[in-house]
Amino acid sequence: MTHRSEIRFLLNGRTVSLPQVPATQTLLDFLRLDRRLTGTKEGCAEGDCGACTVLVGRLHEGALRYEAVNACIRFVASLDGCHVVTVEHLTGPDGALHPVQRAMVEHHGAQCGFCTPGIVMSLYALWMQTPQPSEAQVETALQGNLCRCTGYAPIIRAAVAVSEYGTPEADHLMQERGRVAAELLAFKDGRRVETGPDGDRAILPADLDDFADAYAAHPQATVIAGSTDVGLWVTKFLRPISPAIFIAHLDALKAVEVTEGAITLGAGVSYSEVQPLIAEHLPHLQEYWNRIAGWQVRNMGTVGGNIANGSPIGDTPPVLIALGAEVTLRHGQTRRTLPLEAFFIDYGKQDRRPGEFVESIRVPLPSPATRCAAYKISKRRDEDISAVAAGISVSVEGGVIQSARIALGGMAATPKRAGKAEAALLGQPWSEASFAAAARAMAEDFAPLSDWRASAGYRMRVAQNLLRRFFLEQDGQPVRLSA
Repeated sequence: MTHRSEIRFLLNGRTVSLPQVPATQTLLDFLRLDRRLTGTKEGCAEGDCGACTVLVGRLHEGALRYEAVNACIRFVASLDGCHVVTVEHLTGPDGALHPVQRAMVEHHGAQCGFCTPGIVMSLYALWMQTPQPSEAQVETALQGNLCRCTGYAPIIRAAVAVSEYGTPEADHLMQERGRVAAELLAFKDGRRVETGPDGDRAILPADLDDFADAYAAHPQATVIAGSTDVGLWVTKFLRPISPAIFIAHLDALKAVEVTEGAITLGAGVSYSEVQPLIAEHLPHLQEYWNRIAGWQVRNMGTVGGNIANGSPIGDTPPVLIALGAEVTLRHGQTRRTLPLEAFFIDYGKQDRRPGEFVESIRVPLPSPATRCAAYKISKRRDEDISAVAAGISVSVEGGVIQSARIALGGMAATPKRAGKAEAALLGQPWSEASFAAAARAMAEDFAPLSDWRASAGYRMRVAQNLLRRFFLEQDGQPVRLSA
């Protein structure tokens, strides 16, 4: 297979071809330092504040889709075949303000202005997808944009009013989609990309089989899908990641299959991409899913990446373990499948051999007799890391509990099932007393640690109370919260 060393993409209205791109070069640094496009701001350099928000368009199954992403943790090497749109590219008819910009001005949505370009880009992405958004949709789109001085009320009013100043159909980015899609398609030459200087190398496999071969040949490589975690390794900890294998462009890892009994997700499917399936097939996860980071991170981050990095406070493992999920691992052409809970061995250690990667996740769909819930406890409601995360799945027939799967994150060195609590429920009547006994048994399942997010005692009390909350909610009783 022939290789090339250039990263090729569109930046606003121009083609960019970059030879020898370092794996650690961020899009934010490239925009500000190399191209002097300084409308994109650096606030946090970790994907939290949204001041660096840009749009990235890519082809998937022939369709061109734009998403709001954090430029501070997006690597330039990952942009091969994409269209990057910054705030400088926005314009209305005859060079006037863009409708999003006009709405922000008219509704006094900016004060100091530092965060404003990122907010404008998030609202631009929302407007193209949902021209008449509700306030709830606006709030969700702005989860990843922090503003210290304006207050969000005028920004929300501006977002709701954008279509009074123009329609997406008249927007130049919408009108140029055919031409842009053709240019992006021309970039796809079916070749592997190997680029960057020695010690900062980036590899973009040509396809899934090429990825398997490349990782088998370089088992020490850093595999990067959404870069929502690895981005911080670079910007905050200055960690070397070479050689880095970028996989976000591999459509085969974005495959989704829905059968009568399960959903199978390619490991490269982002949180945002799987969200419609969540709403349709796993509605108990819908609210929980909206609390995973902010919109930009959900557009970049992948379910497989969240599993593969093995964090004990990852958002997806507890709720997927509770559903009985399995992962398929691949090394070269060899695959093996194991229960998701068995993948996590110890803190920072997974059942994953050198050169082996998570290829897909199979999530069984709950039966009508199964009652499910997902809970996330964090200091801040939106865009925060869990102190405790819980997935609960209980099957009830004839008023008797037939099966129970309770999985928690933040309670141990790995995402872990509460085996003693599960056993306490089996064969017991569906009653508050049964869940109270299970909550007491949970003290034998976990010995949580104290850290700056929560104390050990708080974590245990929360985990036990979530069982009581589950029963009350499923039983239709009011949940009374007290200090």
